[in-house]
Amino acid sequence: MIALTRLNGHPVMVNSDLIESLEETPDTVVTLTSGNKLIVRDSLIDIQRKIIAFKRQIYGPGEPN
Repeated sequence: MIALTRLNGHPVMVNSDLIESLEETPDTVVTLTSGNKLIVRDSLIDIQRKIIAFKRQIYGPGEPN
């Protein structure tokens, strides 16, 4: 789960495995596999970094390239 911030400033936890797409329009729209959409303050790059950090926490850093 990653923590995001809704436009009203309230935090929301999102299962990153259920994110289907991210779009900046200019607000960031997170579309989940269920079809639900969240509009958040976090940028695309911030969300990407949070997902990578979360996956590394769960699965480890992986093999170096």
